[in-house]
Amino acid sequence: MRLVNRLNQFQRLWQPSAGEPQRVTVAELAERCFCSERHIRTLLRQLESAGWLRWQAQAGRGKRGDLTFQVTPEQVRAGMMEQVLNRGQHKNALELAQLAPDQLRHLLQPFLGGQWQNDTPTLRIPYYRPLEPLTPGFLPGRAEQHLAGQIYSGLTRFDDDGELPVGDLAHHWRISQDGLCWDFYLRSTLHWHNGKPVETQQLQRALQSLLADREIARLFASVAHLEVVHAQCLRIRLHRPDYWLAHRLALYCSCLAHPDEPDIGCGPFRLARFEADLVRLESHEFWHLSHPLLKAVEFWITPQLFDREMGNSCRHPVQIAIGQQDELVHLRPVSNSISLGFCYLALRREGKLSLAQSRYLIDLIHRSGMLDTLPLDEGLITPSSEMLPGWRLPEWEPDETALPASLTLVYHLPVELHAMAEQLKRYLADKGCELTVHFHPAKTWHGCQRLGEADLVMGDRLIGESPAFTLEQWLRCDNLWPHVLTARQFAHLQGTLDAVQRQPDETQRREGMREVYTMLMQDAAITPLFNYRYQVSAPPGVNGICMNARGWFDFTRAWLPPPGTQ
Repeated sequence: MRLVNRLNQFQRLWQPSAGEPQRVTVAELAERCFCSERHIRTLLRQLESAGWLRWQAQAGRGKRGDLTFQVTPEQVRAGMMEQVLNRGQHKNALELAQLAPDQLRHLLQPFLGGQWQNDTPTLRIPYYRPLEPLTPGFLPGRAEQHLAGQIYSGLTRFDDDGELPVGDLAHHWRISQDGLCWDFYLRSTLHWHNGKPVETQQLQRALQSLLADREIARLFASVAHLEVVHAQCLRIRLHRPDYWLAHRLALYCSCLAHPDEPDIGCGPFRLARFEADLVRLESHEFWHLSHPLLKAVEFWITPQLFDREMGNSCRHPVQIAIGQQDELVHLRPVSNSISLGFCYLALRREGKLSLAQSRYLIDLIHRSGMLDTLPLDEGLITPSSEMLPGWRLPEWEPDETALPASLTLVYHLPVELHAMAEQLKRYLADKGCELTVHFHPAKTWHGCQRLGEADLVMGDRLIGESPAFTLEQWLRCDNLWPHVLTARQFAHLQGTLDAVQRQPDETQRREGMREVYTMLMQDAAITPLFNYRYQVSAPPGVNGICMNARGWFDFTRAWLPPPGTQ
């Protein structure tokens, strides 16, 4: 990149005097810039023409000239960044930013948040880590799950309240009287992100590809086959009734990509760039629902912004800041909530712990103040005594029972479970129980070799839309449950889930799931530990921010007032 090279050369000229006037020879300048005397003369003319410096040479070889600087490297860099951003050269902007990591937060400040660039409303979000590929199917991170729902569309989606499925690619659907045949009537205006019309056979192939995935297949275990009955009708036949089917199709993991080009969907935003330091979404002009006012959303992957000693622009992944927090007055919390998702402790039912010991351990966690004294940032978590609101922990008579001499705990991310594991280890040591701790450095149980030997398991359960249904999906698809429950218990659980899904009435299905989890908690197989406090902060001028169930916000609702109208 020529601009970066030129800035590097300018910095080499600047550094010896930190911007003070210099008396220097052409040979000395050439040595600084690792170039010939002929080239340095050309460079000085170019930089003088750009207004960066003034060079007054003296006649005679080896004579010292006067070098005066008109601008600082920081001013040059900021001007360059604005120039390349206006041209849409986002990669170049990040290359310029990385030249000064010690000043990165200050440098990026004017360009984050809501910006109009070339009459294009753009939202830039600083993010603390690279994003995983946005492939169809299950994704471990909240950010990836949210982005998948912005890029891809499914046959159905959840309504604005996040509770019930409504039409998306399908305008509506019809269910046969026996619940075994579901006809989805597709909209006539569907287009892929490449501008080509969506064909029903393509959606059939995309859904068949999803069902070939082993984990997704568990979610859709009742599906027998798919068939195209009309150019605008896709039929799904079932082995057994499943009145959660429209919910399953509305999940982010069930959104459909182009069967031949998996980066292409037909959601409100198309994926314009996906790199380690920049992810850019651009609005899809052929989207079939209400078009977003934002034209672009960018994730600037800048881990340097999140150094705790420097002060984070994002205190924690669950507390998102659009723009910087150098001056808190410029950012305001615009949406916050207690997450329905929770960190949990599962207790193996055929291990060292008896039912009485398992219940005593759960009592120890919830009644000893252990959760209240975790060494975590204030306001980050809240201890939980409910699986979901109204699904309270059962009560039993306190009974201090001797624990086994040793237990094994396996846990995965998030990082707060590090503190929880150490806290639990100390408390159990006081009770004469040695806790051996193993950490699985991932967000799911994939590839965890120690899960089968664990007496205790800790993890995080994200809850998206339709919480009762999401917890049904967890029991069906997560590798946790076959390790926690005995084979007989797990088979009985799956049979119970099959019975619940046969209920046409939504309220009855939710009540059925509440009873399932009440029994799991009563049997001391699972207990919630704590919920997170989600928060989104934004600078003035960024509007339409409303937090969703995953702690993010719908990009289709956010908007920026045009310049001069605020």
